Amino acid sequence: MTSFIGRRHEMAEAKALMSTSRLVTLTGAGGVGKTRMAGEITQQARRAYRDGVRIVELAPLTKTASVAAVVAAALEVSDQSQRPALDRLADFLQDKELLLVLDNCEHLLDEVSVLVHRILGQAPDVRILATSREPVGITGETLYAIPPMSTPPIDDPVRVEQLESFEAVALFVARARNVVPGFALDVDNAPVVAQLCTQLDGMPLAIELATTRLRSLSATQLLDRLDRRFQLLNRGDRSALPRQQTLRALIDWSYELCSDSEQMLWRRLSVFPGSFDMEAAEAVCGFGELPSDDIVDLLDSLVAKSILSVRRDGEVLRYHQLVTIREYGQELLANPDEVKTLRTRHLHHYVERCDTMVRNWCSPHQSRFLQAARGDRANLTSAMDWALEAPGEHATAARLASLLRYQWVSGNFITEGRALLDRVLSKPSEADPLSYASAMWVAAWVSLIQGDHDTGADYARRCLTSAQKLEDPALEAHAEHWLALHRMFSGDLVGAIELYRKVSKAHDAHGDTAAKLTALFQLGMAQALDNRLEAALETCRQVIEIATSHGELWNRAYAYWIRGISYWQLGEYASAVTAVTEALRIQQYTFQDGVCVALSLETLHWITVSMGDYDRAAELAHAVASVWSELGITVAAFGPHMHKASLTSNRRMREALGRRYVSKTKDEHRMSKTQAIDCALGVTTSPAKHSSGNNPLTKKEMQVAGLVAQGLTNRLIAQQLVISPRTVDGHVERILAKLSFRTRSQIASWATAMGRSD
Repeated sequence: MTSFIGRRHEMAEAKALMSTSRLVTLTGAGGVGKTRMAGEITQQARRAYRDGVRIVELAPLTKTASVAAVVAAALEVSDQSQRPALDRLADFLQDKELLLVLDNCEHLLDEVSVLVHRILGQAPDVRILATSREPVGITGETLYAIPPMSTPPIDDPVRVEQLESFEAVALFVARARNVVPGFALDVDNAPVVAQLCTQLDGMPLAIELATTRLRSLSATQLLDRLDRRFQLLNRGDRSALPRQQTLRALIDWSYELCSDSEQMLWRRLSVFPGSFDMEAAEAVCGFGELPSDDIVDLLDSLVAKSILSVRRDGEVLRYHQLVTIREYGQELLANPDEVKTLRTRHLHHYVERCDTMVRNWCSPHQSRFLQAARGDRANLTSAMDWALEAPGEHATAARLASLLRYQWVSGNFITEGRALLDRVLSKPSEADPLSYASAMWVAAWVSLIQGDHDTGADYARRCLTSAQKLEDPALEAHAEHWLALHRMFSGDLVGAIELYRKVSKAHDAHGDTAAKLTALFQLGMAQALDNRLEAALETCRQVIEIATSHGELWNRAYAYWIRGISYWQLGEYASAVTAVTEALRIQQYTFQDGVCVALSLETLHWITVSMGDYDRAAELAHAVASVWSELGITVAAFGPHMHKASLTSNRRMREALGRRYVSKTKDEHRMSKTQAIDCALGVTTSPAKHSSGNNPLTKKEMQVAGLVAQGLTNRLIAQQLVISPRTVDGHVERILAKLSFRTRSQIASWATAMGRSD
């Protein structure tokens, strides 16, 4: 009685599978819409089968019911003999051409598997579509896991007019209008609805239950109360099965289908606030009644039962729980001692993981380490929060904060890292003075990059005092390292160079190659800014040579950037471009370190201005401004010499372009970091090269290019144009080839320019 929303891509894929497989099972978590999608498929498929479509609803059956008898009755098999129901059913179907839909099989899988195997073996023209929270489990079965509906991105606001292109939002609005006629998205409620759909995991049933509350609550009031979702979402369709009338009943049903061990792991996994990997699950949850060796099989079972989903990135697999599934497990994890044990194991697992990253940082594994830390961001934040509040764990929080140094200073989480470090250091303790002192020099590093130079110097001096008390020369070298950076950022280049030479030797003496490389590239920066260009190039050569011998890339990228500054000041612009481009290529494919990207783009802009290519310089100015804005800092944080060079280059560019600079920047939207790198590295093609009179694109390709310019993904473009994502992929590839482009950002710029010329 309600409209079917979205799912075009899933419908197309499921129907394609049904054309090649005689048994397709739609799997997914409870409430994801398996039954509704199966119903929509059958509506569209009736004419494709001579004997039509037959639907059998198995949900009301108990485990003692005869599935074969129920299916036979549903198909009106009239044989009155005493033969077994399965025999009668198989004989009835053997010459039929039909689609048999078995809905909600998960609690009757043993009987269903026997029935399906028999029918497929005896009735060659019968196809079966099953819905189940786990596979039927016979040879030849094709699984199609139905994902939650698409939801807006959390960290990237979407314009109001584009929000309904996300399936979950479209469903919310459609069902809201059933309750509140005239309901519409506006600037006030759109962000709230977006958050609601995300917090509800994009689950159709949860969204439908939530919209019934709009009779008496606003969207904002509903969002504010969503932490009590099981009490709030308890009024569904009275005509639905009891387990589909409330959110709790829905999850209760899934929980009851699990074994005792699966239920225990479900509860324990709720300690992970975000995704996690196999090793984390084994280390944190594998103890006591649940041995670590059992975790692999139990995880596999929970994935099969749609309690967990798997996210793949090449050979890296991470497991994910829907928020609703996790909160259900947390409610059942009621034993305070077990909670404390799990949180402690969770904390110490991630401390050990970060310690491994730091100890092995100077290696070819840097990118993998950083990607893992970013993937574990929610776990790391949760572990830190708990450690700061748990008795006896504050020193562990300090240790974890210092071990996450590369996560903080890589530019993506500067503000978050600074806030956590300040929290840690606001409550000093004597339990582990070395961990606190280490957190101080990491806090100094982060503060200095943020531009808070006085606070950074204060943290470094406090660390130096602690190091002298502890008589720890390695710690003392770290403190002086960041005092040297403070000198450089304060404009004292001579003092910085002197201190950097001292600390680089000290790091070397203590066998800390990673710290030595960082001190050396910063020494090279001070030398370059002080116009000691040959010395700076030699320092960069040393960094690149040592880093290359260790397979290290992070410090090497910064050394290439400093080399670019040095060649620029020497007037060797081609060499300068080559060096900075190398730094950006490292960032493009490995780290996407925001600080290094911004500094490299900044320098490339200076070089381009010096070469007199002011149009290109304007593009780069926009790119670098976008990255600085994303970081929340400016080039001024890196000292007066850097700031002066930036101001001078920007002034020269604006003077050269005059009014053209204003027109170039008027309609520009902020670039992402990836787009900014692409802008710097991509092949630049002028819009004039393909004028409207010489446009190589078809009408459909122009539509796609226009939607790319609006920032839509291929999937969203597919939804808007009512075509498959694969078709959109093909259009984008052809557009890139026809225009000799390499990136989507180039398509976006070209399409925008074409729109203006039209």
